[in-house]
Amino acid sequence: MTMSTGTHSEQSLTPGARRILDVASELFYWRGINAVGVDTIAAESGVTKRTLYDRFGSKDNLVAAYLDARDRRWRDTITARLHDAPPGPVARVLVPFDALPEWLAPSTRGCGFSNAFAELSDADHPGRRIAVAEKTWLRALFRDLLTEAGAADGNELETLATQLLSLHEGAIISYAVANDDSAVAAARAAAKVLVTGVLPGPLADQPSSC
Repeated sequence: MTMSTGTHSEQSLTPGARRILDVASELFYWRGINAVGVDTIAAESGVTKRTLYDRFGSKDNLVAAYLDARDRRWRDTITARLHDAPPGPVARVLVPFDALPEWLAPSTRGCGFSNAFAELSDADHPGRRIAVAEKTWLRALFRDLLTEAGAADGNELETLATQLLSLHEGAIISYAVANDDSAVAAARAAAKVLVTGVLPGPLADQPSSC
């Protein structure tokens, strides 16, 4: 699984830059990227605008660093969940759904990547590219996990990967917008039906976590 690459890796940040990124991340997620200017970020970080620009170069780069850090945390969460997943191919395919309750608990404004995509109209904005890459990665992950589970390759596999992504993203929207706490469980149940329907009998019959 390939990680996205932002303008600044978190490992290379100075403590001051780390503080700026932490503050900007909170502001961008909760208030919106376009609603937050560098003046606000600098003031709440306790630094000057010059320091902010020295560390990140531009607001666009800071937005990209925010999304890249979020992307890395999400992918690390999925990787850890896959490592600890219960036995059975169906259970592994459903891991991205199982990760959602913990991920969404502090994220009641919905998906940070989808929010960023909606705000960043420039197709060449580095933050928009990260948002697109995250969804593309997740769809590819579903496809890879389905293949690993024994699903036959072909158009049906691609369609199912897209269906799983749609259920996953729809659950996030329903949770955030409709305040529906049952959305993730409902999407997971629907995903399980889809997955077991395409796997060979013996594989589909193997247990998955409820």
